Amino acid sequence: MTKDQAPPLPSARRTGTRRQEPRLKQDRAVRTRNTILKAAAEVFAQRDYPSVTILDIAEQAGVTKGAVYFHFANKEAVAVSVAEQFYTALLASVRPVLDTDASPARKVVELLRHTARSFREDPLTQAGSRLQIQQWAIESELPTPYVGFTQVLAELLTECRTNGALPPEADPEALARVLRSALFGAQHISGVQHGWSDIVERTEEIIQALPVLAPAARD
Repeated sequence: MTKDQAPPLPSARRTGTRRQEPRLKQDRAVRTRNTILKAAAEVFAQRDYPSVTILDIAEQAGVTKGAVYFHFANKEAVAVSVAEQFYTALLASVRPVLDTDASPARKVVELLRHTARSFREDPLTQAGSRLQIQQWAIESELPTPYVGFTQVLAELLTECRTNGALPPEADPEALARVLRSALFGAQHISGVQHGWSDIVERTEEIIQALPVLAPAARD
């Protein structure tokens, strides 16, 4: 090349590759973090928080301890992230139920049933429950439990009162708290005694015990 010739332009392919590298690294980091959280949920669902180690989580995820520490400062940070993911997923998972054309009472029934199945089948739901119960062993603060879930129940029960499925003097917020306590109390007992294998049956007992829900459950 003479001094009068312009230097060759970098190939579009090489330039595009360089531009893609940061995004590819970010995508890989997100996937690794999600893999670690999924593995942590599986471990926390089966074992008490104090007995779990970072090595346990790393081995379940198929990564090194260093990879876990790259994304999380310590085991507590992993636990907090799992708990946060649980409460986010809990509300997101019932959205299809809320988006149906069913009556408010029927939606309450299906919301309870759906949540019960999650406790029986989903490690993230099981882990969230166990971590909340074992918060005494976690120095970091976990999210306040079941706030959004209770609010959704209260809104549906308010609709029930509006359309006459609940008497005018009924207190939807109080009933929502009763349902929340019944469901999450039942899942705790079911989890301790039977590993959540009977939580769906125990939830049906709750539904049948409430006059406002029993007829909707048979529709």
